[in-house]
Amino acid sequence: MKGKFLLLTERNKREILEYMPENDIILKMSCFFQNFADYTRLRILTCLCMSEMCVNDLSSLLDINQTTVSHQLQILRGKKIVSYRRQGKIIIYSLKNKAINDMMLSAVNNF
Repeated sequence: MKGKFLLLTERNKREILEYMPENDIILKMSCFFQNFADYTRLRILTCLCMSEMCVNDLSSLLDINQTTVSHQLQILRGKKIVSYRRQGKIIIYSLKNKAINDMMLSAVNNF
């Protein structure tokens, strides 16, 4: 049954293939979305959607040890999902851009 489509016309097929991202972009998207599959990172991101915070704030709020929070934030920083700024000796974390917040809000509203 190769080459036969139930709903897809040849025109639709061409259009879809034309607009489908290149394989390297799909791979990057897959790696990006893997960051949201970790329970602890997702909890941290949920907090950062509401307010910027330091490691101590997140640790206390989520009842997770500071080492774990720091490690997860390091991963998120490396993936350019969170940004940080130094305020004296304290490092304040926030979401890198509004699109992350919008995506998180959309996910919450759909469950």
